[in-house]
Amino acid sequence: MQTVDLKLLGLKDGERALDLGCGAGRHVHAMYYHAKCHVVGIDLGFEDVKRTRAGFGQIPDMEPETQRAYSLSVGNALSLPFPDASFDKIICSEVLEHIPDYKQAVSEIERVLKPGGTLAISVPRFFPEWICWKLSDDYHNEPGGHVRIFRESVLKDAVEEKGLRFFYRHWAHGLHSPYWWLKCAVGVKREDVKAVNLYKRFLEWDILQGPWLTRTMEKLAGPVMGKSVVFYFTKGAA
Repeated sequence: MQTVDLKLLGLKDGERALDLGCGAGRHVHAMYYHAKCHVVGIDLGFEDVKRTRAGFGQIPDMEPETQRAYSLSVGNALSLPFPDASFDKIICSEVLEHIPDYKQAVSEIERVLKPGGTLAISVPRFFPEWICWKLSDDYHNEPGGHVRIFRESVLKDAVEEKGLRFFYRHWAHGLHSPYWWLKCAVGVKREDVKAVNLYKRFLEWDILQGPWLTRTMEKLAGPVMGKSVVFYFTKGAA
């Protein structure tokens, strides 16, 4: 399930890209197969990094000589273990809502992004997220959970304050919002609710198959109730 549009990110052959807060590796894997690049995934959780690595073994390389590479590491977004200007492209997807000092994370992102580089940041969209918080405390009130609901203007301003230039915004996963509202309404920790499980199967089928009907539904639902908002920025040349 990709949240960031790699065409808007502009990832090209020969570039070095970072997925900050890579989780199970959905964007690491997507970037690796999108271009002949060196992609780096970093996450605070060791188990997530292990899952990302395991994912590469499930899909073989597409060419005998791929000219692709990947590196994975455990690390903290508040103090990234990379030199200044290390990456041409950076993705930070569904991460900043977990970090109390998110502005320090943005500072680190700006530091390791090359002049002329592109950044994509996504966070839960305010209105769908607000509904989840109202329906369930368990949705966010747990170790490592969401610590804030972002207003779009607040996040955009925080990144622009670091000198990056905003150039595009879109919404993602409109079909996912009703699933989370339903799950929050019945209890996020419950696994025995038939309606929730059926909806989950539908979403998994949609991710794997991507039929034109649900893709069209997603395009219509995204601007109205997209679960995530995605911002794209560029860093000025030195």
